[in-house]
Amino acid sequence: MTFFRSLVCLILLAVSVPCLGADTARIDVLVADAMGRNLVAGAVVLVGSREKVLFERAYGRVSGAPDARAMTVDSVFDIASLTKVVATTPSVLKLAEEGRLSLLDPITKWFPEFAGRGKDAICVLNLLTHTSGLDDIQLSSVSPLASAIEGAAAQKLKGEVGSRFRYADLNFILLAELTRRATGAALDLYTQASFYRPLGMVDTSFNPRDKTRCSSTVWEDRFLTGEPQDYLARQLGGVAGHAGLFSTARDLGAFCRMMLAGGSLNGKRVLAQRTVDQMTAPYFSRGGEVVRGLGWDIASPYSSPRGLGFSRVSFGHTGYSGSSIWIDPVSDTFVILLTARLDYKKVHDFSKFRGELSTLACQLFGVPPELSEMARLDGE
Repeated sequence: MTFFRSLVCLILLAVSVPCLGADTARIDVLVADAMGRNLVAGAVVLVGSREKVLFERAYGRVSGAPDARAMTVDSVFDIASLTKVVATTPSVLKLAEEGRLSLLDPITKWFPEFAGRGKDAICVLNLLTHTSGLDDIQLSSVSPLASAIEGAAAQKLKGEVGSRFRYADLNFILLAELTRRATGAALDLYTQASFYRPLGMVDTSFNPRDKTRCSSTVWEDRFLTGEPQDYLARQLGGVAGHAGLFSTARDLGAFCRMMLAGGSLNGKRVLAQRTVDQMTAPYFSRGGEVVRGLGWDIASPYSSPRGLGFSRVSFGHTGYSGSSIWIDPVSDTFVILLTARLDYKKVHDFSKFRGELSTLACQLFGVPPELSEMARLDGE
């Protein structure tokens, strides 16, 4: 058995650690092309496995400004909707793990404002899978959170709860408030204590104090540095369930490694294995055409970072600012793309860029599924 284990390890090493140089230059060419077409001013790419970082490189500059400084691997990014899966989703699932809420709790249990207003069929799970029937709304500048709750309570549901998939930030704005009502702590405080400090994610926070390392986003023809690009997140004070989190590629890599390891990293457990499994199990809507996890995307119109080569059980998410994560437990690979995005109108081109990067990452660094399974079985 020892000989077999050694043989498997040698094969895995030969396959999963390619000769860096000519092969990884294909990533350089891909990012250079995106910069040349003004899709991005710069980027950080990080590819890793459960055990370590396999590739990490910075490109270009932190914004399209003429005097913008060079991008570095420790640049801090507004990760936009990655907030949903790096902050809000794990918070809700941890509370469920601890028995402080249930995913099947009706929303009226946590939001009495919804009682008697036709929302009895909505449960917490529906918010996590965007199958609540709720649509996004404008918020009041005077009382944004109160207007979000009242607007959700008052609107007429579209489609059947549980079957209609409609991606809506409002779902996660409500989940952040649910977390506060369940714990007494705002989302920024709860995530720091529960995830970021234990995992050593020292550069991950809402409302970053040090803006000097921040990459910029573009909003209405001006650069934003260190404040959320998302207008609703800014209205909500920078701490929101759908957007507003800032992080680095290395910090997000730690989070991805935790997910691949079933909830722990470097001896620190932040989620149970069963919670990670539940979070990434498939939930079907639109008659099976859309597959989502809890918070996470699996196969939907937003799955461009999946690329070609990652398995059917891989999962991830995108952020409007130009960020994305995709994680494949079968090939033991994750790929992180963080960018200083410039042209937000070229949605198809940017989606293609994300997909091509993941395809390359899988080709260069992914462990073939059969070898990954051999190693797993040998270790049991």
